[in-house]
Amino acid sequence: MDGNGRWATSRGLSRSDGHKAGTEAAKEFVTECLKLGVQHVTLYTFSRENWARPKEEISFLFDLLVRFMRREMDALIKQGIRLNIFGDLSELPFTTRQAIKTAVSLSSGGSKMTLNLALNYSGRDDIMRACKALCKKKLAPEAITEQALAAELYSAGQPDPDLVIRTSGELRLSNFLLWESAYSEFYFTETYWPDFDSAELHKALEDYASRGRRFGKTDAQLAEAESGKNS
Repeated sequence: MDGNGRWATSRGLSRSDGHKAGTEAAKEFVTECLKLGVQHVTLYTFSRENWARPKEEISFLFDLLVRFMRREMDALIKQGIRLNIFGDLSELPFTTRQAIKTAVSLSSGGSKMTLNLALNYSGRDDIMRACKALCKKKLAPEAITEQALAAELYSAGQPDPDLVIRTSGELRLSNFLLWESAYSEFYFTETYWPDFDSAELHKALEDYASRGRRFGKTDAQLAEAESGKNS
């Protein structure tokens, strides 16, 4: 969700104002995805690299997250949204950890959508963590499969993302879902995140719908697979 700061600067506002606008954009984004029947959404909320930002900004981000979750908790439950976390919460402030744990627990019965917040998250760190977990199990080399490793990731039990959206003109993954995005489609836009409204989401989905996903297969193999579905 890139561009909060630049969005604010372009309007003569503070970066804090940009982050506030970003949370409202996230709310609209999730609401629209729910209406469209999207069952899994992951928002890259705070990366491990973000600790390099000014302390005042980091503190504001976590306070904003706590206020937002407390304010929206009833709505999440009412809409059937289950909150889930990708990332290491142990390094977050105590108040933030407690608010997150409460929100995860209260929303655990949601069945219409799983909303993943990537907090203190790193794709590389997640893969390393999964490898260490496999080592602790003392598996034989032949038992270390893609499925075994995937089962140790934060995303275990969820489908790989069909579409990864990157806002504000950035053209890189930035350590996001490195394992899971192997066959994802990517959508890049110059739009800053606070301006990424429902209309922008529909543009992204229309672009995605126009593509043919191959997963490494040839045209003949795709046609054969499609024929099998229709028989």
